[in-house]
Amino acid sequence: MMAASRNDSGLHGALKRHEPLSQHTSWRVGGPADCFYEPAGVQDLSAFLKTLPESEPLYWIGLGSNLLVRDGGVRGTVIMLSGKLNGLERTGDNTLRAEAGVASAKLARFSVQQGLRGAEFLAGVPGTVGGALAMNAGAFGGETWNVVTAVETMDHTGRMRTRLPSDYQIGYRSVQGPADEWFIAGHFGLTSGNETEGQALIKTLLARRGASQPTQWPNAGSVFRNPPGDYSARLIERTGLKGFCIGGACVSELHANFIINTGNATAADIETLIEVVRDKVYAAQGIRLEAEVRIIGDKA
Repeated sequence: MMAASRNDSGLHGALKRHEPLSQHTSWRVGGPADCFYEPAGVQDLSAFLKTLPESEPLYWIGLGSNLLVRDGGVRGTVIMLSGKLNGLERTGDNTLRAEAGVASAKLARFSVQQGLRGAEFLAGVPGTVGGALAMNAGAFGGETWNVVTAVETMDHTGRMRTRLPSDYQIGYRSVQGPADEWFIAGHFGLTSGNETEGQALIKTLLARRGASQPTQWPNAGSVFRNPPGDYSARLIERTGLKGFCIGGACVSELHANFIINTGNATAADIETLIEVVRDKVYAAQGIRLEAEVRIIGDKA
């Protein structure tokens, strides 16, 4: 395993070895990363990537939601973007630019403060702009790529590009595009509107989220994608799995498409519970649920 040290390469970010990823995931589980880098900015990230072997496995993390890191940890390099790539600005009459480490909720609040409407739904997305772009995250009927006008990407060599939505195949919780490129910023096209109305909508959406989701427990957001014409939560609840637990991992009593860490769950508990829920729903309802969360790393 190779990675540059910050001293011999003129880097300005923070490089850590064997960093416990349980400190960086919203489920609060996960083993260590061989190499963990927090860039000082876009240019520093580009410089860091240039130091890595072409074969180095790369993993990108924002707020660590929608992600399960196995207990054995990650062989390769993890790039932490949350709070690091945090540029956020108005770029035109109805356009904003947000870097990948900006929290989606922060983008939503900033947009209405600028008198722009159309991104309020992002207040309900528990992750960063980078993650929202990568999976076409959505909430309350809105989807990220419906308001994207362009994206900035970076490849394994640190090369940056600007791409248009036409370069990607966008679907429900799915984004397919050029291989070996990662999102470092998004450009968003919105509409002019009333700031007070926008703030009120965000408040309403967050109240709905708090009333219907187990936000007081460590969780990763929705575990399964909704199948066509139905809802995963309804199918899981109908199968009688609300409150079903394996170890410290439990299907939420409040929202059946959430798995919570009750305090002592391992990644293995959560992954096993995901598999059991999928199997039981298929046996009872004849529908095989697809996981929305990304699972990475080695088993212990």
